[in-house]
Amino acid sequence: MSNLSDLKPRFLWENFSKICSIPHPSKHEAKILAYLLDWAKQKNITVKQDETGNLIFSKPATKGMENRKGVILQGHIDMVPQKNSDKVHDFTKDPIETVIGNDGWVRANGTTLGADNGIGCAAAMAVLESTDIEHGPIEVLVTVDEETGMTGAFGLKPNMFKGEILMNLDSEDEGELYVGCAGGLDATLEVDYKEVAVPGGMKAFKIAVTGLKGGHSGMDIILGRGNANKIIIRLLKKLIRDYGIRIASIDGGSLRNAIPREAFATVVVPQEKKDAFKACVKAFASVMQNEFSGTEPNLTIEIVDTDMPSVIMGSECQETIINVVYALPNGVMRMSDSMEGLVETSTNLAIVKSEKGKVTIMCLLRSSVDSAKEAVGEKMTAVAELAKAKITLSGAYPGWKPNMESPILKTMQKTYHDLYG
Repeated sequence: MSNLSDLKPRFLWENFSKICSIPHPSKHEAKILAYLLDWAKQKNITVKQDETGNLIFSKPATKGMENRKGVILQGHIDMVPQKNSDKVHDFTKDPIETVIGNDGWVRANGTTLGADNGIGCAAAMAVLESTDIEHGPIEVLVTVDEETGMTGAFGLKPNMFKGEILMNLDSEDEGELYVGCAGGLDATLEVDYKEVAVPGGMKAFKIAVTGLKGGHSGMDIILGRGNANKIIIRLLKKLIRDYGIRIASIDGGSLRNAIPREAFATVVVPQEKKDAFKACVKAFASVMQNEFSGTEPNLTIEIVDTDMPSVIMGSECQETIINVVYALPNGVMRMSDSMEGLVETSTNLAIVKSEKGKVTIMCLLRSSVDSAKEAVGEKMTAVAELAKAKITLSGAYPGWKPNMESPILKTMQKTYHDLYG
């Protein structure tokens, strides 16, 4: 079986296949929104679009169900656009190349799949176009730009919906129901550095940390996967101390809400130390492969010759930059006291990028406890102040507190067990 449209249930996979065929990264949802509007017209489904771009579909109750409480199905149509460094793909123009593996899982070829949250939207579409389901009044909310700031959610207005029960379709794992969500906060640090000439007697190399799994910084942070930015900074700190390397550039990660799976640095090394430098990188790679043996079987650290850069970072500046990134928190910071297996507070050191005398560091903080989220922001602010760096905290959004006594939760639990045991 090679086509998604051959999978069952048919409506679900046909809709998801179509979503994958239309580019829809965050902030570039115009094409997919146009398709969904036309789709609703063809299916004779009522739809309206708000000023932000969100779509609200509605379907009347089936006969005899008019007095039931209305249900709102909610998902987002934008996707995280991340790809392997060797993959040629323009997320604003190219369709997602889907692959059905021998194990039955649907994946993408070298890119993110966009099942977050394309599969949720496809499920809602399947309900809208179904003719064999008895139901009360249904509304479907499809928001935009969830992955890069929740612009769509923030653009919603009171009294836009009639339904009393809202079901979030943006979940990940089979057999699990999401009953809450952490709030978030963006932290952006900027560290200036002097650009100086490259001393004589140096050899240039490019260091590449690749092969990491990456993943969603909310869903996958608990899995203990490697962060490419943290790994390359550990290596650079050691190389500066032991071999006197100088850094020309750093480039790690690409998205604030994705665990970085690749990071690169261009460095120069004294000619007389290049062999020892190479041996050190090789040994460090072995240490990291052992350290992450349970989570990152494909972790690779390589060095290749490269052209001599025109400038490098000043020595004091590069030490400040390395120390800032090294000191910033990353990963799970606290587990929930009230729900087993739930991350309460975490942070993802997502992006480190140098350009024209400035290193930009982007982190995404998450917590279901607002005070804990604020405390992590203050910790990052303290690191920035020590380094005399600029820090901006922005994009804060609140959490969704779980209600374990929710009637719809109990109904969902019973229904799931009735269907699947």
